[in-house]
Amino acid sequence: MRVGLSLLTLSPGDLGGSETYARQLVRSLAKVGTADYAVLVPARAKDAADGLPAIEVKDPPVAIAKRGPLRIAAMALQARRTKGVGDQMAKFDVVHYPLTVPSPHVDAPTVVTLHDIQHRDLPEFFGPARRSFRRLAYDRAARSAEAVIVTSEFVRGRARDALDLDPGRIHVVPLAIDHTTFRPASEEREPIILYPARGWPHKNHARLFQAFASLRDTRPQLRLILTGGGLERLEPVPEGVEILGHVPPSQLASLYRRAACLVYPSLYEGFGIPPLEAMACGCPVAASNAGAIPEVCGDAAVLFDPTDVEAMAAAMLEADERREELQALGRERAAQFTWDETARRHEDVYRRALSAGLAGSPTTA
Repeated sequence: MRVGLSLLTLSPGDLGGSETYARQLVRSLAKVGTADYAVLVPARAKDAADGLPAIEVKDPPVAIAKRGPLRIAAMALQARRTKGVGDQMAKFDVVHYPLTVPSPHVDAPTVVTLHDIQHRDLPEFFGPARRSFRRLAYDRAARSAEAVIVTSEFVRGRARDALDLDPGRIHVVPLAIDHTTFRPASEEREPIILYPARGWPHKNHARLFQAFASLRDTRPQLRLILTGGGLERLEPVPEGVEILGHVPPSQLASLYRRAACLVYPSLYEGFGIPPLEAMACGCPVAASNAGAIPEVCGDAAVLFDPTDVEAMAAAMLEADERREELQALGRERAAQFTWDETARRHEDVYRRALSAGLAGSPTTA
């Protein structure tokens, strides 16, 4: 079986957890996959083919937007213009789009990863153009694919109901974490609350700042450290809040190990990797009860209503107070999620998609 993975829409540093997923999936398929793989990558992200043969497409002119619909259209045009790309893509038995948008178009059976349908569930967080693009690109991709991979039962249910997808074509494959990086180590705890997330509206930073301010009234030594891209839009930030921006995984792991707790107040997640990373590092977790987060965390986190500032503050205190209990539960929980297992389950879906394509009918559960 010849499988192509198209990362043509990858914009390094701009996609949050979906970029982590795409890169880790490729890396693990190179280790444990049994099919014949190749990865379509833009020139500025050619390292994303990590361990697998790369089909490189030149980046569009610098005047084109760094991300979004314009860049996606430009990259699809570049793929058509790049010599040999079409011939190589035509050789694949199955093509997977880990970043959802099916670019470039192929005649082979396709697999699409649908990370969430936030544009339908929280449309107020998207402008009209972005909302229309997602409805066109994401929804159509899911409806036309032989198989749809979702990262949680939460997304499966929402995709089935909102997009009217055949449940037999939807396959839940949880994400995972890199256990070689995110693991316990002997580092001294500090009065730090950590939140690694991009500055997107659904990440709920404004309410977190309110909850943190209430904690600082009685614990002035506390610091709230934010990591991730796009955080400059949050400035100016309250006293005690520090923005580090993008940090390498090794530094993030150190922050988990030193933090009093991880807070994860997101209003919406199709999965949510940071709570598992924190658990693997021995960091107590206080997390939102929204979206797929409870499904991911199980009983290894203190859950709270992300719209309730007082509940958020209380959950952070409780996570710190229950440190030893949550550390044990968290390590056990995080150990269940490995990228190698995620890769193996993807390969199973590729086989189903190929069978469905050859049969001319949807896959069955």
